[in-house]
Amino acid sequence: MTQALAPSSISSASAAPARQSLRRIAKSLTSDRLGVWHVVAALMTGGLGVLAMLPAWQDMYHATIMDEENSQAVLAPVVCLVLIWVRRMRLRHCKPSFRLIGPIIAAAGWGISCFGFYHDYHAFWHLGAILVMVGCVLSVLGKNVLFRFFPAFAVLMFMITVPIRLRMEIAGPLEHWTALVTQQALQLCGVINTQVQGNLLRVNNVPVNIAEACNGISAFFGLVLVCYAFGFCMPLRNSVRILILVASPLTAIGCNVGRILVTMLLLAHFPKWESVGHTIGGWAMLPIAFLLLYGIIIVLRWAMIPVTIYTLPAQNT
Repeated sequence: MTQALAPSSISSASAAPARQSLRRIAKSLTSDRLGVWHVVAALMTGGLGVLAMLPAWQDMYHATIMDEENSQAVLAPVVCLVLIWVRRMRLRHCKPSFRLIGPIIAAAGWGISCFGFYHDYHAFWHLGAILVMVGCVLSVLGKNVLFRFFPAFAVLMFMITVPIRLRMEIAGPLEHWTALVTQQALQLCGVINTQVQGNLLRVNNVPVNIAEACNGISAFFGLVLVCYAFGFCMPLRNSVRILILVASPLTAIGCNVGRILVTMLLLAHFPKWESVGHTIGGWAMLPIAFLLLYGIIIVLRWAMIPVTIYTLPAQNT
């Protein structure tokens, strides 16, 4: 006759795989190499950091949705994920050491967030919330991830709501120079009757307000973000990356001029499509700027100018 198994032995046998899985997870978390479970734990602790500062994150979300001037905040998490993916192989060389840096950053972020909340500085309130989330992630991953993936963490600063005073200080000169460059472009195309008064451009005695026709500040931070993403996605030399970031205002002016010219052409020949073309042109500038930068790098490499970290043997001859 077959002997029946006791209920206690059945329960212990079924619980054995669960105990083995827990041991593997614990061993993976205590190893000197980062693994999948480290990433899972980092995502969980990062989510807890977001929940701890949920009002600040909700305020950032509403500022991004309601205000067109903060549209670059939508692209910042996408660029962060792209930079992490490009650098994913660096995880092999990251050890989960000095995890104390995470609580230090989280505590500093909490203090900055409290200061911004009680003194009505939204930028500090949002900055503190981001630092709390980053600190919670680094509490699991350690300092090596911060240093090797620093561009991915730094790009999250683009999620911060830009203060109105800073917007005005940037928008004024940017719109004025955009009007001047647009005037020169129109004169090269044969349109002679053009005048510039501040950020107002007159074309054949028809006023074109640069701030209304094509608001430079809404595109400025987006194009700076594109230049940032291009500089750190490509294996470029640090000097080339700095040059790309410094020249990003010129890139913004150039793309904005092209957008204004297209908008004016649509206004002259297809007035019904002017608003649609204006909106599409704003988002189309981002991939166009990326492709232009990529084309410049290809030309420089073709000219044997060392712009990348890893120089090809043919470039040494």
